[in-house]
Amino acid sequence: MKKDLQSMVNVAVFASGSGSNFENIATSDLPLSIKVLIVDNKDAKAIERAKRLNVPYEIVERSGKTKEEFEAEILNILKDKNIEYILLAGFMKILSAEFIDRYDRKIINIHPSLLPSFKGKNGILDAYNYGVKVSGVTVHYVDSGIDTGEIIDQEPVVLRDDDTLEIFEENIHKAEYKLYIRALKKVLEVKE
Repeated sequence: MKKDLQSMVNVAVFASGSGSNFENIATSDLPLSIKVLIVDNKDAKAIERAKRLNVPYEIVERSGKTKEEFEAEILNILKDKNIEYILLAGFMKILSAEFIDRYDRKIINIHPSLLPSFKGKNGILDAYNYGVKVSGVTVHYVDSGIDTGEIIDQEPVVLRDDDTLEIFEENIHKAEYKLYIRALKKVLEVKE
């Protein structure tokens, strides 16, 4: 599928860390135009990926600002870039209900467990330590709760008896790359 500039959807991707999901989205054939990568951490490896992919980026750090100031700065960037959807890709900040309301059903997150199980920032470790036989990945709309929004799609990942935590994490990340693209196709109603 070739990207048709007439039907491109303007998106912002938010990341805090390595940016592997950001790169996966940026290099996909989805009809998206990533207008900006927003990072809240000046040392995020996602910045290097953005430079390599020629995607504009903005560093908006939280320190020294109120949550309202932090979010207002981000909202100004989104308005300037005419953003239609926000894609969270390892963004480790919790957005306020007021922020989320401005982009109702337009903020999408990926989480490394089969929600509603193992919510929060340690989904992989929590599932592993619990001893589940199957975990996975969820893509969902963001609401004002923590990982409680409507589920768009899920992908199971089997935890084999001899899997180390590192192998399990690697398998979860592989599933993330596949699932995020599939879920975004559903949201954007992209025909195969």
